[in-house]
Amino acid sequence: MGVDLSLKNLKELFPEDFSEEQIAKGQTLFLKRLAETAHKFYCGKMQTVPKAGVFGFNWFNVWYTPGVGKISTTIRDDNDTSFELTNRGNLVAIVSDSTRVLGDGDCTPPGGMGVMEGKAFLMKYLGGVDATALCMNSYNDKGEHDPDTIIEFVKRLQPSFGAVNLEDISQPNCYKVLDTLREECEIPVWHDDAQGTGCVTVAGLINALKVAEKEMGEVRIAMLGAGASNTTISRLLIQAGADPQKMVLFDSKGSLHTDREDIKSDPRFYRKWELCQSTNPEKFPSMEEATKGADVLIALSKPGPDTVKPEWISQMAEKAIVFTCANPVPEIYPYAAKEAGAFIVATGRGDFPNQVNNSLGFPGILKGALMVRARKITDNMAIAAAKSLAKFAEEKGASPLSPEYITATMSEAGVFPYEAADVAMQAIEDGVARVTMTREEAYNKAEKDITYSRSLTDSLIENGFIKKPPEELIQEAIDFAIKSV
Repeated sequence: MGVDLSLKNLKELFPEDFSEEQIAKGQTLFLKRLAETAHKFYCGKMQTVPKAGVFGFNWFNVWYTPGVGKISTTIRDDNDTSFELTNRGNLVAIVSDSTRVLGDGDCTPPGGMGVMEGKAFLMKYLGGVDATALCMNSYNDKGEHDPDTIIEFVKRLQPSFGAVNLEDISQPNCYKVLDTLREECEIPVWHDDAQGTGCVTVAGLINALKVAEKEMGEVRIAMLGAGASNTTISRLLIQAGADPQKMVLFDSKGSLHTDREDIKSDPRFYRKWELCQSTNPEKFPSMEEATKGADVLIALSKPGPDTVKPEWISQMAEKAIVFTCANPVPEIYPYAAKEAGAFIVATGRGDFPNQVNNSLGFPGILKGALMVRARKITDNMAIAAAKSLAKFAEEKGASPLSPEYITATMSEAGVFPYEAADVAMQAIEDGVARVTMTREEAYNKAEKDITYSRSLTDSLIENGFIKKPPEELIQEAIDFAIKSV
C-alpha cells in the first residue's frame, strides 16, 4: 500500500504550508472520512470464526449432536465447567443503550454498533479476548431511558458470558447500572467509560507527575466535566493518593460543592453528591478561577477545540499538566495547549503524543479478570491496572519517560499481558477469583492468547481473507480532508 498510515506519519499527509491548526483539523476530517468508507468496504469490523477444526464430517457429530449432549449435562451438573467446556471463559458482552456515544450523545441503539464493534476489535487484537456487541433498547413503557431495563438485560445474559463491558450509557443511569450490577452479578461488570478511562488517566498522571517532579498528594487538580468519566477518575485519583481538598470538578452548571442543592436533591446523582462533599472547599465560581495556580487540568467534557481556553492554561502553575480527552476532538488541540504554556499534554487520540485512552486499559484488565474467573472487578483491581500501566511505561516502555511519553502505546504489545497479570494477581488477593495461578502463569497465558489473536488476524490478511482497502479509498479521504480544511 502506497500511503503510510502509521501514526507518526499522519502529519506528512498534508501540505507543508499547512498550519498546526489546519493539520489538526485535517487529521480529524481524514480519520472520520476514512472510517466511513472503510466500514462500508468491510461491512463492519467483526465476524465469527471457528476455533475448532473440521477434520472430516464425522467431527460434526462431536461438535454438535449426539456428542455435544455430554457437554450440556456436564455443565448442567456444574455450571462452572461452562468456563472451560465453552468459549464463555474468554467471552465478553459489550452492552450499550447508545445514549452517550463519544461526543455525539444519543445515537439510537443501532448507532452505537460501530463503537461496540470497535471495542470488540480491540479486545481481540490487543487482549486476546472474544467479545460480542449488544446494543439494546433501554426505553420503558413511558418512553424513558430506564436503567432497570439495562440491569435486567445484563442479569439475564450472564450464563453466556465471562464478563460484561458497559459502554456509552448516559448519566445518571450509568451510576445505578454499574453499581447495581457489580454487586448483584456473578461475573465481572466493567464500565469502560468510567472505570477504564479512570485507571488509564491515573496511570498517565502518575508518570506525568514523575516527569514534572511533583507529588500526587500535593498537586491542585481542576477537572472540567463531571460525567461518568471524571467522577470515576476523581474517585480513583483519591484512592491513588490525591488530596480531595485540592480538587475541583465542574459540570454544566458550575463547580461541585456542598451548596449544590440541585445535586443533593436528586438521588440519581449520588456519585456527584459524594464529590460535592469531599472536594472543592473553596467553592470556586469558575474554571478561570480554579485553574489559577493549578498543577493539573483534566477535561472530559464537550469536544473542542475551543472548550478549554488557552488563558486558563497560561495561568496554571509551572510545568502544568493538561489532559484534554474528549473524543473525537479534544477540548483544546495539543499544539494550542503547548503554545499556552502546558508542559505535558495528553489526549484520548492515538494520532497525538500521550494517548490517555481506555484502549490501553480494558483489553488487559478484562483478560486478567477472565483468566482467574473473577466474580467482579474491584476498585483495587483498577488501581492495580493503573500502577501496572505506569510501571510498564517507566521500566519497559519504548522510550524513557518524557513530556512526550508518559504512557505506553497500543503498539507496545507487551503492555497488555503485563497489565493482565497484575490485575489477575489483585483479583486473587481481593478474594474475587474462582481460580488461582502465579503471576508468571497469568503473564504466559495472556501473552500466548494475545499472540494467537494477532497471528490469526495477520494470517487472514496474508491469505487474502481480509482484503487491504483500495489505495484510492485512502487517497480520497486525504483529498477530502485537505479540500475541507
